[in-house]
Amino acid sequence: MNGMQHFEAIKSLIGNSSTYYLIAVGMDSNYTYLNKHYLERFNPIHGDLVGKNYAITIHQDDHHTCRVVAEKAFMHKESVFPATLRKHDGKGGFIITRWEYKAMFDNSEVPLGMFCIGHDITELVQISGELHDIKNTQSHSIRRYVANLLGLSKIIQESTELGDVQDAAKMILQSATDLDNVIKDSE
Repeated sequence: MNGMQHFEAIKSLIGNSSTYYLIAVGMDSNYTYLNKHYLERFNPIHGDLVGKNYAITIHQDDHHTCRVVAEKAFMHKESVFPATLRKHDGKGGFIITRWEYKAMFDNSEVPLGMFCIGHDITELVQISGELHDIKNTQSHSIRRYVANLLGLSKIIQESTELGDVQDAAKMILQSATDLDNVIKDSE
């Protein structure tokens, strides 16, 4: 099955998808096909995109990624290659999209263009960043009390005075209580 046949099969499956974007770009880098979902999302921002250069929708810094991934797809015509791209959201920001690129060839192996299947991963990326921040904050908060407990344990090990051991035990109890409160507050 050549790339064009793959595209026609995919088009029949997700041409009307409300989740996935499906696009085709000719050898001139202009859009030749946009599925319903892509049209609904990006035509209000850029106008009718069919016949326009694909780069109009993409963050300038991601143009290089598109070229590199497309080159790989043409060199390895049976393979699919991923790319994460930022697309203009029409409000001065960007949505983050994840794509799979597949080169299209005719029956004589002449390149026809590229088809790509993608979806919006903006929310996933944002949530992932928030979880990373929470993890770092929690790790820092917890680490402080663990370091206190380790230090106080060392003091007890090296102590020869009962008063020092009793003072360290009070501080261990306080650090353990504070750590317990941090854990409870994060639930």
